[in-house]
Amino acid sequence: MTPNPRQAQLVEETQRRGTVSVEALAEQFGVTLQTVRRDVKLLAAAGLLARFHGGVRVPGSTTENLAYRQRQLLNEQAKQRIARAVAKAVPNDCSLIINIGTTAEAIARELLQHKGLRVITNNLNVAAVLSGNRDCEVIVAGGVVRARDRGIIGEVTIDFIQQFKVDIGLIGISAIEADGTLRDFDYREVKVARAIIGQSREVWLAADHSKFNRPAMVEVGRLEQVDMLFTDAEPPAPFPALLAEAGVTCVTCTD
Repeated sequence: MTPNPRQAQLVEETQRRGTVSVEALAEQFGVTLQTVRRDVKLLAAAGLLARFHGGVRVPGSTTENLAYRQRQLLNEQAKQRIARAVAKAVPNDCSLIINIGTTAEAIARELLQHKGLRVITNNLNVAAVLSGNRDCEVIVAGGVVRARDRGIIGEVTIDFIQQFKVDIGLIGISAIEADGTLRDFDYREVKVARAIIGQSREVWLAADHSKFNRPAMVEVGRLEQVDMLFTDAEPPAPFPALLAEAGVTCVTCTD
C-alpha cells in the first residue's frame, strides 16, 4: 500500500512513541475511532505497524528488516530533508562510497547537480540514479545482487571496496542502540558496511529518527567510528551525551 498523508503521520507518531492507543491517535488526528482502526488495519496488513488490543506499536523484530518498499515509504519526507543536508555538505571534486539503503538512494538523487564526483557503490539503485550525472564517475562493486533492494553483498564486494580509500563513506543503518552500537539485520551487508568504514577518511551516517533505540541483530560498529550524523530530529536521551563523548558532529535536518 501507499499510505495517505494521515496514515504516514500515524506511522511516524507510533514510531516516536513506541506504543500508542487507538483513542490517543483518534484525538491527535481529529478523526473517529473507526477511522483510526481502519487505518491501523491497513497499515498492519502492510507490515508497517503491529496491532495489539486497544493500541498499536512499531514492529520490533531484531532478526528481519521491513520490506524494501515499506522502507521507501516510511519517513519519506525526513529522508528527503536528510538527503538535502548531506548533499549540501558534500563538496564537488571528491570521492565517496555510498552503501545500501533508501536514505542512500535519496542522497544520490540530491547529488545529481554536483561536479567532479567519483562514487563507488554497492547499490544498483544509487548507480542508476547517479549515472544521470555526466560530471560523476560511478564505479559499481562486484558481488551478489540482493534481489529485494538491488544491494550488492558478499566477499567479492568487500575485496573490491578494499582497493580504495575515499574522502567520505556515506552509510545508512537500521538501528542505533542506547549503548552507542550501530546495528543492522543482514550480516553480509554488515561486513560490507564495515569495509566501507575502514576505507573512508570520514564516515558520515544518515539515519532518521526511527533508527534510535531500534533493535537489530548484527553489530556494524560504534558511534566512535562516525564523524558526522545527519538526522531529522533531535536525538532522544541518552544519544546527545553519547554523540558528544564520541566526538560526532550531529546535523539535525529540519527543512
